[in-house]
Amino acid sequence: MFWLPGRLRLSRSSATLSRVRWLVLFLLPASLGCVGTAKPPYEYVCRRAPSLVIDGALDDWRGIPWTRRFRDIIGKKDAALSTRAALAWDDRYLYVAARMEQPHLAATLTKHDAVIYHDDDFEIFLDPSGRGRDYFELEINALATVFDLMLSKPYALKGKADHRFDFAGLKKAVALQGSLNDPADRDRGWTVELAIPWDAFLGFSRPRPGDVWRCNMARVEWKKRVEGARYVIDVDETKAMWLQPENWSWSPQFEVAMHKPEHWGYLRFR
Repeated sequence: MFWLPGRLRLSRSSATLSRVRWLVLFLLPASLGCVGTAKPPYEYVCRRAPSLVIDGALDDWRGIPWTRRFRDIIGKKDAALSTRAALAWDDRYLYVAARMEQPHLAATLTKHDAVIYHDDDFEIFLDPSGRGRDYFELEINALATVFDLMLSKPYALKGKADHRFDFAGLKKAVALQGSLNDPADRDRGWTVELAIPWDAFLGFSRPRPGDVWRCNMARVEWKKRVEGARYVIDVDETKAMWLQPENWSWSPQFEVAMHKPEHWGYLRFR
């Protein structure tokens, strides 16, 4: 007989069955393609997948698990538009892919290091040390324009962004499932593919199997209206300013603030 809390007794066969049930519940998420922990901050197991082709098509990402659907940044509900990401690595690169539902493809910013979140965008934050210090951010829009920077510490701790930093050697590609900046039709979405060289992570070496980084991914989605033959960001007339965008993330931040590394998920290299 086995004694459990609350004076509950199980026979040997019942206890064995209980263990089996717990084992099934533990392994089931992996078998369904869900990667990592069930509660935030989430974990993603980053597997080796050498020499992925960076063309935005994602054809060669078969067999690489995708994250759960992004939720609103607070973590209360799923994002209104499906957003998922996947990561992989080899000796040269960290690979990042995202696929995003989008019925109205729009982007205007074309200059490197423009404030890309003024367009709809995809973002990734990477903290190799896991201490919330010397971490990296990359944003990309549907025109494949990139905004990348490094921060010594979060803004709330008086951290300063180094906008001179670039992910040297970055490979990037965007594929559109629809037409950009054309309100006359309904689009399906867009996909992003990145290859970030390990050498570009200044001060950090390539990870080894078993290493864990902190990571989060996000998406900014502006409220838009059609004006003539173009999209414009909707405005709050009473305040004469843009309406606040939707902010969706992989691992919830519990407030509208991505620069809270303590809430980022775990990127475990295997």
